[in-house]
Amino acid sequence: MELSEICRKAKAVSNRVGILDTNTKNRALLAAADALIQEQDVIIAENAKDMENGRKNQMPAGMLDRLLLTSERIAQMAEGLRQVASLEDPIGEVLGMKKRPNGLMIGQKRVPLGVVGIIYEARPNVTADAFALCFKTGNVVILKGGSDAIHSNIAIVSVIRKALASLGLPEDAVSLIEDTSRETAAAFMKMNEYVDVLIPRGGAGLIRAVVNQATIPVIETGTGNCHIFVDETADFDMALDIIMNAKTQRIGVCNACESLVIHENIADAFLPKLFERLQEKDVEVHGDERTCAVAERLEQESPLAKSYDPQKRGEMLRKLENQVLPATEEDWAKEYLDYKLSVKTVSSLDEAIEHINRYNTGHSEAIITNDYSNAERFLNEIDAACVYVNASTRFTDGFEFGFGAEIGISTQKLHARGPMGLLALTSTKYVIYGNGQIRK
Repeated sequence: MELSEICRKAKAVSNRVGILDTNTKNRALLAAADALIQEQDVIIAENAKDMENGRKNQMPAGMLDRLLLTSERIAQMAEGLRQVASLEDPIGEVLGMKKRPNGLMIGQKRVPLGVVGIIYEARPNVTADAFALCFKTGNVVILKGGSDAIHSNIAIVSVIRKALASLGLPEDAVSLIEDTSRETAAAFMKMNEYVDVLIPRGGAGLIRAVVNQATIPVIETGTGNCHIFVDETADFDMALDIIMNAKTQRIGVCNACESLVIHENIADAFLPKLFERLQEKDVEVHGDERTCAVAERLEQESPLAKSYDPQKRGEMLRKLENQVLPATEEDWAKEYLDYKLSVKTVSSLDEAIEHINRYNTGHSEAIITNDYSNAERFLNEIDAACVYVNASTRFTDGFEFGFGAEIGISTQKLHARGPMGLLALTSTKYVIYGNGQIRK
């Protein structure tokens, strides 16, 4: 189907979808969830084609992980739809009503955005999440995924459209642009006659292209150069567990930790323990001079290294030689999406805040500390959508925040910031009740 036809059909059903009652929308979401489970073998088989192509194209490990669909991940997708169905429907909510001196009653009512376009890369779970959140808020969604996940996306959208049709609901409430060319993507960005809002979700290049080229209003999502600052009062065991989770639990996601900042007062004691833990997952460190100096002293088996079990020390030191590399300026701002981590030592909380605010992407930042005042300063002074105290950045997620799913992580400062759930996909209109008033 031609791009213009897809957009025209989406616009044509938007009014019908926008006035669906909550029960009807919830029944559709539950039906789609059940259908994903029932058709999981088909979806996994199609995903296998994408995985094979990804390996042939030497896709990085982190991206392959993003692309992979398993029975467990499809079950999570289905559960996301069910959770969205269980959430309160925001459409129709009246946001205050006040009486003016002339007798007019003026209030705001929450309404759908209309037709939402989403351009995204190799994340097939986004396909189901985007449908669920858009449909629950009375929006029609047009999806433009990348070529890396085309077979997976076609299968998922097909299953959802069949579920809608089985209930007598318009299939065009969700559609997929199957042409993955850049030319078609560029044309889609200019379909403002039909599309009300455009949301890019992917790497920095994709987001920048959409922001620069689109004639449609854009809700900007961001890449994740997420930092963890280990304060001088931090509990070492807690810090190490959080860092390992944030860095290695899933490397190819935007809320993974990419940059570590450590107070210099604990560097000599903390860094050897960090190196040892990171070796469990073969994480490569790109460190500043202080970080590299600690690694070098360990390699030379200084007294600092003697605190380790002698049997482990030799193996650790051999690995360390290739584990810690000098950082470049580029490393401080890089989203690796890999088993790599930049490490910077600082002399104060002020320097930590300055470094993080300079290089972060406005996504998720964390401090590990036992100092309440330092925690409060970090929360107040770090410029990011999500700021954590003593917890992993991996929780920046719509599912974890209780949204059922997310449309993306917004790093802009307009109506939506952070994980975007149902409310982020709504607008408002003023409703005015009168009894014959005329303006004089």
